[in-house]
Amino acid sequence: MLIVGLGNPGSAYASTRHNIGFMVIDELTRRHSVQNISKSSFEGELFKMGQHFLLKPTTFMNLSGRSILAVKNFYKIDDVIVIHDDLDLPFGALRFKSGGGHGGHNGLKSTDAAISSEYVRVRMGIGKPEHKSQVADYVLHPFTSDEQTKLSVWIANAADAVEMLLNNSCSDVAAKCSSKGF
Repeated sequence: MLIVGLGNPGSAYASTRHNIGFMVIDELTRRHSVQNISKSSFEGELFKMGQHFLLKPTTFMNLSGRSILAVKNFYKIDDVIVIHDDLDLPFGALRFKSGGGHGGHNGLKSTDAAISSEYVRVRMGIGKPEHKSQVADYVLHPFTSDEQTKLSVWIANAADAVEMLLNNSCSDVAAKCSSKGF
């Protein structure tokens, strides 16, 4: 299984809402004995965790599919889980979905175009700004100090759910791990 956390590379984006997928991958690499198997052709940081792969594309969000496709094809992986931020869910919400649309998310658009929309999504709610015109700035802005106090619990819960997804169906994990947020 290929587990992908969406985000943007570089320290300027490290603690932004758009990088919540990277944060979950970082948590999984802390929990498990992993081997860094990155190659320039993968355009991402790739780790081997047992028989599974953890990927943080370094192509920037809107080209994530390129990195996912490269790894998927190289290792002949059928099953993909993508962890991403979701503006349509309140902060701290955790939802799961198999397939579906991209909802305007550029990382999901790129992924859908590269590998189809048939993958499991771990949707992490980041809330949304007051006005639609503020979306780009909002997702690239760090979490508030109040949100930051809840991040470690939320990231740990998402990592727990991803670990469950390795051996359980999306619907089973959704029934046990979905949350409405803080």
